[in-house]
Amino acid sequence: MNALAFDRVSVALGGVRVVDRLTYHVEEGEWVAMIGPNGAGKTTALRAIAGLVPYDGTIRVLEDDAATVARKHLARRVALVPQVPLMPGNITVRAYVLLGRTPHLGYFGNEGRTDHEAVDVALEQLDLTTFAERRLDTLSGGERQRATLARALAQDAPLLLLDEPTAALDMGRQQQVLEIVDRLRTSRGLTVLSTMHDLTLAGQYADRLLLLDHGRLVADGNADTVLTRALITEHYGAEVEVVPAPGSGFVVVPVRRQQ
Repeated sequence: MNALAFDRVSVALGGVRVVDRLTYHVEEGEWVAMIGPNGAGKTTALRAIAGLVPYDGTIRVLEDDAATVARKHLARRVALVPQVPLMPGNITVRAYVLLGRTPHLGYFGNEGRTDHEAVDVALEQLDLTTFAERRLDTLSGGERQRATLARALAQDAPLLLLDEPTAALDMGRQQQVLEIVDRLRTSRGLTVLSTMHDLTLAGQYADRLLLLDHGRLVADGNADTVLTRALITEHYGAEVEVVPAPGSGFVVVPVRRQQ
């Protein structure tokens, strides 16, 4: 079963088409990474799934046309972690994660035991229990990133959208965040769609890669078929070597052009 399917989806921003007749699918339980140069339309595609930008074409989430699903109900199916989330510094980690339960609250917006239990589980899974009463503005970058993931997990949506989840993190924190996502995908049965700039990490963690350029899908497959020198040079304009990594995956190494 497809968790997500695009059928000729286009998005125009400011009169410019940034997503152009995009068609692809993501199977339940799969981790798919969208890669491509800046301006390829990756983030806009994620925002379209979450109902944050208007689009033409059809997006199906768990077999239902997303355009026909009420916003609150869509938020129960799709959790988006933006690259630069709005994080008010004057609230605690627990209060911030509890915001993820908003789509599940009733008419009066009162949290119940189920909501607080979901927060407790999310904090535990992201190793944030001891940070629960800390203010967000006292956290490090890696800790804030884990807090945004915890909020998304508390939302309890089966489809997790990650926009550059390792942006601005050092190498160790990048690995930590991606390992957490991969572990939670297994334990929670999540489907993950992410955008990633780091091609090496994308190839190592995602089951499948979608290469976008100028809003169009130009390659779809595993790391062997998408992370090739020819495709990277053509669509990124970069000189690279693609080297097999120990164990599995590839390392994409920039190569200085000869003068």
